[in-house]
Amino acid sequence: MTIVLPTTPAAWAIKLSQLLQHIQATTNESIYPIKIQDLACDISKHFFPSDPLVRVCGDTFSTEFDGMMVKKNGQWGIVYNDAITSRGRINFTLAHEFGHYLLHRADLENGIQCGRNEMMKWKSEQRNIEAEANEFASHLLMPINIFREKVNGETLDLNLFQNIAEYFDVSLTAALLKWISFTSKRAMIVVAKDGFVKWAKPSDAAFNSGIYLAYKKNLIELPAQSLAARRDTFFDNMAGTDHATGIWPFREGVREATLLADTYDMTISLLLFNDVAPVRYFGEEMPEEDTFDRFQRMAING
Repeated sequence: MTIVLPTTPAAWAIKLSQLLQHIQATTNESIYPIKIQDLACDISKHFFPSDPLVRVCGDTFSTEFDGMMVKKNGQWGIVYNDAITSRGRINFTLAHEFGHYLLHRADLENGIQCGRNEMMKWKSEQRNIEAEANEFASHLLMPINIFREKVNGETLDLNLFQNIAEYFDVSLTAALLKWISFTSKRAMIVVAKDGFVKWAKPSDAAFNSGIYLAYKKNLIELPAQSLAARRDTFFDNMAGTDHATGIWPFREGVREATLLADTYDMTISLLLFNDVAPVRYFGEEMPEEDTFDRFQRMAING
């Protein structure tokens, strides 16, 4: 009997989740967080014995990248850069590379290296293997039904999402991107470095109501009175605070929660707006989107 294998990121993640849930039912042990280092080689041995993945490990490299998939002597390996200190970031990187193995290895005989920029590509209008690898990792590590259960009824701040990130063993950024991809809330993630916006991602509900930062077209400095710019370590930045209209460059107030990262003067901010958007001024138009903006806005719903 021929086994029909999945061909899409979501289908592969669902199939593996079903296998893991069967194991959970027989052992009565939670499958989360999913450990890719324990999973990948076993799955390869079961489904692809003639094209095996035999090693998943960390190593030291002089170049800057998060992870890579390599082939040597007919066997595959997945390696993460052990300069990465975040356990959650390592696990997501390994899941990303495992996605490449399952979905793309026939087209990647010379392997592939993936850096931080590749980890930010969650959706594109055309087939993009980095976006597909992230989609697979997101589906497998953070199933949307379980994520919803963790969020529902809870106070939305960075303490909550940090706890969720630890539960799934992913980075805070990955957990926030997952949530922003399916939430009906008007919200935005803003990542800044050295006091300037590096990238920002609104939820669909926020974007459709005019919440948008054109960081690709303009150099945007963090608002002086924002938590991200003030970097007040005596304040509970993770729980956040309410800002009046004018603190952030929007025509309404916003609640800001911010993680102050010591490394490279980086900040991760979660901006939360009222569920009901204010009425727009007559004649006000939506900001123009380019292709990059569209793929940054569109995220996987699963």
